[in-house]
Amino acid sequence: MTQDDCIVFIVDDDQRICEALCELLTARGLASVAFNSIADYLAFPRPDLPGCLILDVELPDINGLEFQKQTDHEQHPPIIFITGHGDIPSSVRAIQLGAVDFLTKPFSETELMKSIHTAIDLDCGARLERAELVTLTRRLSSLTSRERQVLPLVISGLLNKQAAAELGISEVTLQIHRSKIMHKMQAASLADLVRIAERLQVPVTHSRRAGTSSK
Repeated sequence: MTQDDCIVFIVDDDQRICEALCELLTARGLASVAFNSIADYLAFPRPDLPGCLILDVELPDINGLEFQKQTDHEQHPPIIFITGHGDIPSSVRAIQLGAVDFLTKPFSETELMKSIHTAIDLDCGARLERAELVTLTRRLSSLTSRERQVLPLVISGLLNKQAAAELGISEVTLQIHRSKIMHKMQAASLADLVRIAERLQVPVTHSRRAGTSSK
């Protein structure tokens, strides 16, 4: 990771801490920007880059733990808490809500850098997953209304003839729709289509067992 492909945000009301952390990160080849309050951080036009948020617990405008509870994890990067007055309940609470780490001052550079790299890796993964979901959603939106009716039946495990009977169409027509769905969703196999549908939370309203029980 370099300064060009990720960024570390720092929120601490102690300016000396902010300066020290920025100097450390610069020396390690990481871009950073520091703020003395949550309000300043929120007002900053954050670049669309993977990163993490080093967040002090005790801040002048809002407690860091309270801010964590209010955050949308898609809008803010993973959090690393730092505090001069750490306690076990606070650290447990922070980790349960998704914090990467909870470091008590003074902490070592090794501890901090390990947490930062972990947080950035997590953010990279989350961003990739969101981007893939956007792509899959776009593919789903390209399906016709009939193909949207066929998709849940196909992924449910029904045989072609059962799915066709469900919609009152011929088996050949069903197979044509199925082929077009596979192509538009760029699914390599039925199993792949099922996994894609699960990610998109496409509801499955039938099952092969239900379909075979009615003759």
